[in-house]
Amino acid sequence: MNITIILAVIIVIIIIWFPGVYNMLVRSRNRVKESWSDIDVQLKRRYDLIPNLVETVKGYAAHEKQTLDAVINARAAAMSAQTVKEHGQAENMLSGALKSLFALSEAYPQLRAVESFAKLQDELSDTENKIQAARRFYNTNVMTLNTQVEQFPTNVVANMFSFKKEEFFQLNESAAREPVQVKF
Repeated sequence: MNITIILAVIIVIIIIWFPGVYNMLVRSRNRVKESWSDIDVQLKRRYDLIPNLVETVKGYAAHEKQTLDAVINARAAAMSAQTVKEHGQAENMLSGALKSLFALSEAYPQLRAVESFAKLQDELSDTENKIQAARRFYNTNVMTLNTQVEQFPTNVVANMFSFKKEEFFQLNESAAREPVQVKF
């Protein structure tokens, strides 16, 4: 009789625990998706600012075609990235191209004096800050989900329902240490 009670208690605990763990994993996965959409919104805002910036620079530094083409190509690559890893690589390329573009303003002082260029710089700087904040939020949610997927006993439920680890949104070492500077 004692064994029957113990087994009944264990079964009740499992019945209560199992859905709780499943729901926790679903919440974590949804937080990862939501936080990626925050990054995506900011990246799209950044992509929308770049053509205006390129057009403004063209008017003052039209013969800097190579730099302008590098920014345009890097933007196109970033917009077509599909996975988190591809986005990270493309964003590193785009950040480097933008650094080159902003370096042009040192060579063209009249460009720095243009109000639209200064406004675009400020908007891009604001967007870069928002991307970094969204990236930290996303990576925190990925870490939480990945820990839950790997830890026992939640990994049993995660494996049963095919919950997978997610990729972190990473920048390369030099990009992480030297963010895009858009102030002069």
